Amino acid sequence: MKRRHFLRQAGSAAAASVAVLGLGACQEKQGAAAAPAAPAVHSDAAVRWRMTSSFPKSLDILFRNAEHFTQRLRELTDGRFDIRVFPAGEIVPGLQALDAVQQGTVEMTHTCSYYYVGKDKTFGFGTSMPFGMNARQMNAWVYFGGGQALLDEFYASYGIVSFPAGSTGVQMGGWWRKPIHSLADLQGVKMRIAGIGGAVMEKLGVLPQQLAGGDIYPALEKGTIDAAELVGPYDDEKTGLFQVAKYYYTPGWWEPGPMIHFFVGRKAWEGLPKAYQDAFRVAAAEANLLTTAEYDHGNPLAMARLLQQGVKLERYPEEVLKAAYEASLAFYAEESGRNPAFARLHESWNRYRKNQNTWFSVAETPLDRFMQSRG
Repeated sequence: MKRRHFLRQAGSAAAASVAVLGLGACQEKQGAAAAPAAPAVHSDAAVRWRMTSSFPKSLDILFRNAEHFTQRLRELTDGRFDIRVFPAGEIVPGLQALDAVQQGTVEMTHTCSYYYVGKDKTFGFGTSMPFGMNARQMNAWVYFGGGQALLDEFYASYGIVSFPAGSTGVQMGGWWRKPIHSLADLQGVKMRIAGIGGAVMEKLGVLPQQLAGGDIYPALEKGTIDAAELVGPYDDEKTGLFQVAKYYYTPGWWEPGPMIHFFVGRKAWEGLPKAYQDAFRVAAAEANLLTTAEYDHGNPLAMARLLQQGVKLERYPEEVLKAAYEASLAFYAEESGRNPAFARLHESWNRYRKNQNTWFSVAETPLDRFMQSRG
């Protein structure tokens, strides 16, 4: 790491930090998920909402933290603000959760922004982009780097406001029936992978397949697909995919720090008493913290169990990672050229990503590598 390079990057960060001083006011205006102290709620209004989740109850960490959020909200408001959580499929299918909020079927949803890249690729920035920021870096960008204001500016055209609701941490690179030694091994492979990660994989010769969660195991078992990406060890262990695809790859470069969201209809949000809005922010911030912490607790234990089942842990070859990185940059340039909203988010996101990587290379990464080498 050259001193001049760090100073140059740090200079960019310092210039950007001038705007951060006013971020709190901007977040308040945009309805962002800031983390104030627990409010004293004095409203007597009774509010009853419904929240549809994009996740089934079987993804218990995700679903449990949506329930924790609603429980804390009840506690903070003496039971006056009550939100009932519905798992995916009970009101609408998981990937139609945003539509349900827009149509007024429910007041809010527990989902991931990048599920809706079919509407606009810009939705990817709210959750995770290939070779983007990890969970801590995403929180920094959203809470203090201007990310929330830019996201809500984009979300406003869809009639919603957003609040961070946790992260799974860096995801795994999927289950493969055969090992990957080079780029040539990707050609013609049918892989269950959606969204922008799928678009990048397609540039490398992979044939992306979009399958519902329940269809993945039989497709992989029958050879209809050759590989499938899901989440990480804790969630993946439940699927049983290790019984039909032994090669478990890392890293999941398309999801380095996926942020989950609470999306709220703007009209519903603006109709809340301010005290309830404050309580909502506090409960959401707790969910954001606890979701990530629980995944960090559960993933190592699940990984150990998977390895005991004969899973072969593999790393993507450097050739594949480099090609995927270049393909991702090409995708960003192409989409920015045709989509002004994407370009606006990408400029902020990319600048912040570079500054974060520069800082992490100074302190975080060297210590991590040393400690990992000592076991």
